[in-house]
Amino acid sequence: MIASLSGTLFSKTPQDAVISVQGVGYHVFIALSTYFTLPEINSAVHVFVSTHLRNDTIQLFGFSTTEEKQAFSLLTTISGVGPKLALSALSTLSIPDLCKAIETSDIEILGSIPGVGKKSASRIVLELKDKTHRIMLSDSHKPSPAPTEPANFLQEEAASALINLGYRTPEVKKAMNFATAKLDKTYELEDLIRMTLKELAKG
Repeated sequence: MIASLSGTLFSKTPQDAVISVQGVGYHVFIALSTYFTLPEINSAVHVFVSTHLRNDTIQLFGFSTTEEKQAFSLLTTISGVGPKLALSALSTLSIPDLCKAIETSDIEILGSIPGVGKKSASRIVLELKDKTHRIMLSDSHKPSPAPTEPANFLQEEAASALINLGYRTPEVKKAMNFATAKLDKTYELEDLIRMTLKELAKG
């Protein structure tokens, strides 16, 4: 079982990355929270890994912090919550926000995660409310500041990430218009995605 990977970042998208280790490229699925912390292409990179076997296929899920991996592992213990849905949760909510929503039984916030309805949100609360202490929170979950990019480039990147999470293009564009109006002019990609997700959750 692969527990971590250290190598060179060959490619990255908001959904996955390829890490080259001694000439072998490992395809790793990631959440947006991990994507924000990845270095530039061809740079040294280290990720924690959760290995899953599905239909005789090995899938690797990568995380920039142990907190992310712990949260992922807890979520996937729930019946009906697979690895992709767990990644969706980590893409939608920060680790502190996810833990707070579970601890306070905030079904509305949990229900804003793509693929999670009220029934699944209730199950997450029921099964994890007394287990969030297993996620050892620290400042390491906070992404490093990224260089400021042109607004239109950030919007294209954010839209692509959200559409790949399952949202429709028209609703993403509408929500993003509201989001950009509320953000400072120097916002980063993560700020835009988080704010747009909040607008999408409003329906």
